[in-house]
Amino acid sequence: MSTPVHPESVGRSEERLHRGLQNRHVQLIAIGGAIGTGLFMGSGKTIAAAGPSVLIVYLVIGTMLFFVMRAMGELLLFNLDYKSFQDFAADMLGPWAGFFCGWTYWLCWIVTGMADIIAVVSYFNYWVHPSDPTDIRALSLALGLVVLLGLLGLNLLTVGLFGELEFWFAIIKVVAILALIVVGAWMIVRGFTAPDGTQASLSNLWARPGGVFPHGADGFLAGFQIATFAFVGIELVGATAAETADPTRTLPRAINQIPIRVLFFYVFSLVVIMSVTPWDLVSPELSPFVNLFTLVGIGAAASLMNFVVLTSAASAANSGLFSTSRMLYGLAHKNMAPRITGVLSRRMVPAVGLVVSVIVVSSSLLLLLSDTVMEAFTVVTTIAAVLFMFVWGMILCSYIVYRGRHPQAHGGSIYKMPGGAFFVFIVYVLTRETDTLRALLATPAWFVILGSAWFFVRHHVKEDDTHTEHDWDGGQTAQSPAAR
Repeated sequence: MSTPVHPESVGRSEERLHRGLQNRHVQLIAIGGAIGTGLFMGSGKTIAAAGPSVLIVYLVIGTMLFFVMRAMGELLLFNLDYKSFQDFAADMLGPWAGFFCGWTYWLCWIVTGMADIIAVVSYFNYWVHPSDPTDIRALSLALGLVVLLGLLGLNLLTVGLFGELEFWFAIIKVVAILALIVVGAWMIVRGFTAPDGTQASLSNLWARPGGVFPHGADGFLAGFQIATFAFVGIELVGATAAETADPTRTLPRAINQIPIRVLFFYVFSLVVIMSVTPWDLVSPELSPFVNLFTLVGIGAAASLMNFVVLTSAASAANSGLFSTSRMLYGLAHKNMAPRITGVLSRRMVPAVGLVVSVIVVSSSLLLLLSDTVMEAFTVVTTIAAVLFMFVWGMILCSYIVYRGRHPQAHGGSIYKMPGGAFFVFIVYVLTRETDTLRALLATPAWFVILGSAWFFVRHHVKEDDTHTEHDWDGGQTAQSPAAR
């Protein structure tokens, strides 16, 4: 990397992140990243806005992000000393890019963690105050805080425990969605009739008033906001690169399965939901996954699904704590963050970064004192979506520079990268709704803050003083045809 100066190293140079994540951990972390709170909690609002056309929305976003993830995978495997996309952004675009990308990704997951904890509180409130789950009670807030502190405790142990926790969280999500699809398909085949007289049928996707596009083009475009947030975390597999035991085999497999996950977990589950409970009966304030069983009168199953979506939100918050602490660790070793956040604990985890992240995320509970759950959720998810698009855009820019600088490494890749224009389109969509526009207008302040901070730190940044182990190939760089 080309950086201006090389001051003294942060902490001990022999301190390295431990490669404790096995293939099964990374594969399930990737699946967990593709099934997040945006799907379980936010799809109700997306369905209300776009109707059945929400299926097209998810397919479009999933396709665009698949290209971005392929670009990320090729870059990470080009040089196995890259610990994350922050490193290759700094290498390809300059130190400023690493600074902006690293700190923005930290804020991405801070804001996402806020959304996840808001969702956790909402799911607890389903049991605490069943007569009106949208009326948040103090006990629900306290339980949300307990979950956050519990995740902190687990993350302070070992990265292997993080991987194990995410593995089982993801298993719960997968089993739950499979169960929903199977039960929903059975209801559709049997022509199940809900207590309110609504009959389950695939024709509910097009036969309801307004058809597939009940709110026209405006409704279709409005669906992109929460739907975009549903995919945040899809790049999390890239943040695990430095702690993955066999990245040349594991990362390509995880990335190449993204299209299948999008089709199965997003499209199939929403087809079932809107067939059993027509889109115009889905409440935008509640999780449609829970609401499906409630509407058809299966209370026990609804309670079980509420437990599942609660674990999903906790899983997403867990991923956020992992990501934010690792980004602070990488930034600290370039003199771009406070030195103490780059020191590992005896258990080889960045403990200070974890604690700082939890303190900031917990502030989201204050939003619930003044806003409704969905109002607070919409504000934080819009901010998160904009920030994540910046990070995804930086991945694309790094990839474009890489292709020009290392054509021999890129070799015979046939992938074209249309994602940049797509992100501009998403920003335009966010300006069309009052609640999303309010959050969108707040995000430039973050980049003003970063620009000001960069002015003061730019003369002190340096190359990373830690080097990831890569004894699986014994070289400085590696490429995998699977990433091309």
